[in-house]
Amino acid sequence: MFENRKLVIATKHKKEIVISPLIQAELKVKCFIPTGFNTDLLGTFSGEIERKHNALDTVRTKCLLAMDYANCDLGIASEGSFGAHPTVFFAAANEEILILIDKRNNLEIVVRELSLATNFDGKIIKSEADLINFATKSQFPSHGLILKNAEEQFSEVKKDIQNEAELLDSYHYFLEKYGRCYVETDMRAMNNPLRMKVIEKATVQLIEKVKSFCPECQTPGFGIKKVIAGLRCELCNMPTKSILAYVYECENCHFILEKKHPNNKIYEDPTYCDFCNP
Repeated sequence: MFENRKLVIATKHKKEIVISPLIQAELKVKCFIPTGFNTDLLGTFSGEIERKHNALDTVRTKCLLAMDYANCDLGIASEGSFGAHPTVFFAAANEEILILIDKRNNLEIVVRELSLATNFDGKIIKSEADLINFATKSQFPSHGLILKNAEEQFSEVKKDIQNEAELLDSYHYFLEKYGRCYVETDMRAMNNPLRMKVIEKATVQLIEKVKSFCPECQTPGFGIKKVIAGLRCELCNMPTKSILAYVYECENCHFILEKKHPNNKIYEDPTYCDFCNP
């Protein structure tokens, strides 16, 4: 279905570094980047351009726009989101959505990768020491930083700072001009190796899903559509929040398959039971 076809990767932030080698090796396609295609028009992490739609709609639009721009019927795009982890309190998370669209075969395959491996952060800086501490914690300079005069101010933004001297110069510039400075981690992929690793994991997951075929119509992309909780406790036999089953659905023929006990567990340990261990 994909062998020897051209595949456009919708990025201007060097995501092809991790996506292209894996996709080319596994799907036997010829990846390329659309020169001059500006993904920032759909939103920037630093806030100058607000993302107007949710991550899934944005990544789909990004992919289709790149495909039209490059006159290519096969494409991949990714979209990242950052914020509080949905279940781990007081922890930041990076969610990456990766999409493959094949217009020739009317196919869309989507995967999501949620990770705690992120340096996502930002704060008001009150001194040089405060800035250096933040930079060290954020793994600068291997991971980029962005400076501006306030969190919600985007008229003047300093990006692509390469070293501590440039960082301090930028800090003093904002301090002298505005009397304050705000620093945040640069979440653009080419300046954030932690994010690149999450994108790489999402790419591996996408390949696995592409290689999963519907038992009925043999369409690729047969994946988990729904997770059912309720694995019963080994001690009291009451349902827990642990996974009981995965529900798979084909995007083409809508065949549904439920697989119980996907983690090879018939019962859950009472440690994770809200009745035995409230």
